[in-house]
Amino acid sequence: MKTMHKIMTAALLAHTLTFCFPSVPAATAAGTASEAAGTQKDVREAKLPNVKILATGGTIAGVAASNTATTGYSIGSTTVDTLIKAVPEMKSIANVSGEQIANVGSPDITNDTLLALGKRINVLLSSSDVDGVVVTHGTDTLEETAYFLNLVVKSEKPVVVVGAMRPSTAISADGPMNLYNAVKLAGSEEAKGKGALVLLNDRIGAARFITKTHTTSLDTFKSVEDGYLGMISGGKIHFYSESTRKHTVDSKFNIEYLSELPQVDILYSYQNDGEYLYKAAVEAGAKGIVIAGSGDGSLSKKGEAGAKAAQEAGAVIVRSSRTGGGTVTHSAQDDEKKFVTSDSLNPQKARILLMLALASTNDPARIQQFFDEY
Repeated sequence: MKTMHKIMTAALLAHTLTFCFPSVPAATAAGTASEAAGTQKDVREAKLPNVKILATGGTIAGVAASNTATTGYSIGSTTVDTLIKAVPEMKSIANVSGEQIANVGSPDITNDTLLALGKRINVLLSSSDVDGVVVTHGTDTLEETAYFLNLVVKSEKPVVVVGAMRPSTAISADGPMNLYNAVKLAGSEEAKGKGALVLLNDRIGAARFITKTHTTSLDTFKSVEDGYLGMISGGKIHFYSESTRKHTVDSKFNIEYLSELPQVDILYSYQNDGEYLYKAAVEAGAKGIVIAGSGDGSLSKKGEAGAKAAQEAGAVIVRSSRTGGGTVTHSAQDDEKKFVTSDSLNPQKARILLMLALASTNDPARIQQFFDEY
């Protein structure tokens, strides 16, 4: 009798447990787990910044005949979609999408490309769906595009210009890591309000100061006198300084309604240079001329005569320096001769600023103010 009682009690307990904790079919359990994982993934993606990559070509999209070739490769052979797929790790730090603006070597970036790029970035950054922009670019003229964007982007959201010194097919290609770091930087809170940035070789440079200094070295981009703004180390972003010159939201320059930029040419100063160089530039349509002068932006007597003739023809003259460092000093003689001095801008960046300045004025005194402020 006691045995029967134990059996009935056990059966009742089992029935009670089954009622309270009904078994879940395997398929239902798997589905619930899958839905939970999907929800967690959606939450993670919602928290990630949205970064748009705008591709223009260059070495970062280059392909060589062998994996040991670091020169003589085909530039702009890879599209933005391929670049994104090549670095799947970016998905863990940002929601990334891309657009192809151009696919050329950076010496072939034109004024039209600059305007299209700047306008597209302003449209993208005006949207709440975009937190930052990365521009992939060839390194040869990268600093020019970066400085242009520094002057015309109308947002505090990060804009990061990135490139590579080795093609994507090289054994130790630097493009993938540079791109990964650029996306991290563009999606960060720390990079907001810093102006257009340049990211290569783990260094963060200000578009205003950084320049290419070596033909092939990975560490080619330097800001020798003014220093880097920061670096990425151990996967973390470190900022140590910032540019005090006007940029982005504080910049006067607006390209929204510009369909073209005034022609500005650069003339290199050297021994026995001639007046005919200035005449040729003006006859070809130059509205401004930047002189890559020797030393402190000095001109020969023939150069001064050529510059004066160009001024009489309506061109604005800017004295810069071919030395690669230092500030071109402005004197009373410059005011008398109506020469503009470039401050510490190298000739190629002085050209960018002069083009934008000439879009609104040809007054040398007003243009000098731009060079003093930007």
